[in-house]
Amino acid sequence: MSRVLYFDCFSGVAGDMVLGALLDAGLPFESLKAALGSLALDGCDVNVRRVVRAGVSATKFVVQENGEENSAHRHRHLAGIFKLIDGSALSPEGRDRAKAMFQRLAEAEAAIHDMPVEKVHLHEVGAVDSIIDIVGAVYALDWFHADRVVCSPLNVGGGMVKSAHGMIPVPAPATVKLLGDAPIYSGDVQKELVTPTGALIVSSYAASFGPVPAMRIEQVGYGAGDNDFPSTPNVLRVLIGESVTAGDAVRLKPDTTYELSPSTRVVVIECEIDDMNPQIFGVLMEKLYAAGALEVFYVPVQMKKNRPGTLLTVVAPPGLRPAVSEIIFRESTTIGLRYSEVDRECLVREHVNVETPVGTVRMKLAWRDGTLVNAVPEFDDCARLAAAHNLPVKEVQALAVKAWGQTS
Repeated sequence: MSRVLYFDCFSGVAGDMVLGALLDAGLPFESLKAALGSLALDGCDVNVRRVVRAGVSATKFVVQENGEENSAHRHRHLAGIFKLIDGSALSPEGRDRAKAMFQRLAEAEAAIHDMPVEKVHLHEVGAVDSIIDIVGAVYALDWFHADRVVCSPLNVGGGMVKSAHGMIPVPAPATVKLLGDAPIYSGDVQKELVTPTGALIVSSYAASFGPVPAMRIEQVGYGAGDNDFPSTPNVLRVLIGESVTAGDAVRLKPDTTYELSPSTRVVVIECEIDDMNPQIFGVLMEKLYAAGALEVFYVPVQMKKNRPGTLLTVVAPPGLRPAVSEIIFRESTTIGLRYSEVDRECLVREHVNVETPVGTVRMKLAWRDGTLVNAVPEFDDCARLAAAHNLPVKEVQALAVKAWGQTS
């Protein structure tokens, strides 16, 4: 079982929001400050405070400037930033990772401005407060020992934002470059919600982007941004816990073990067939299940030219799409198919044995949020006992339901 950290970027992400959320989730502030080393003393001080954003309480990470001329406003080359990182108390591996992140940023800026990397001035992200955010994030994410980091699609905001080069569109060019093919969208708030610092952090750590993975949540943190929008909490939420996969054990009540089938991504493959020997449909279904399909079913349809036909639908893990498609083309007469990826949510399932006058029957129980929503006798068990005792299947089913009612 692995440890998962999930960035929920429904209101964007920035470096200070990342640190605020991780501090809120349990990262000790004094440990973070010690890891920053001389960075936290370079004309700056760091602290945290509780704030409320649209009704949601969150932690605000703050870098305060000391004096009128502060190094936080200087534009730096990459070499100068590397020197500052070497002044932190990160582990050697952490310093290397932080430098690699700034190298990515410099390369992105160089590509945008069509200039050599060594001549790039890092403006907003080259300020000490942004360097603190990135170095702090490297330490914080290492502190939580997450085996996997996942990020939601990112709400980037909209409109225009002021930069060292003048007014630029949101998301900023550097942000777009750093996010690459990560899924983004624009909501109602027309401000910059994903900063280059935030984009650099999540794109450097996230192994994938999508919905919340199946997990048991152990820690939750909310990190606040600067603005307080009336309609949407301007916070980054972080969920941290143990990953859960189908077949893992989860306890909903004492001394009872359940099989968990979490929300997962699946591919749905379909085609219509109107010119195939009906006997082949059984063979096709068997081969598809043998290949790992989760569901295979047929529906009668009326096709073009008013011909009766059959709609084949296969539900499978996305990685099996090539294999499933190959079986359909090889074993059926179709000359084309279509597919789409969708989310599938299943209830928590449990098998419980009940004793009836004619033998043992497994009851299939389905749970949602700890509440039993369905209890059905296993048909194969009922059919086997019915044949053995020369009884109607429905009579054995009734015996099983009665036995379950007496024991539940």
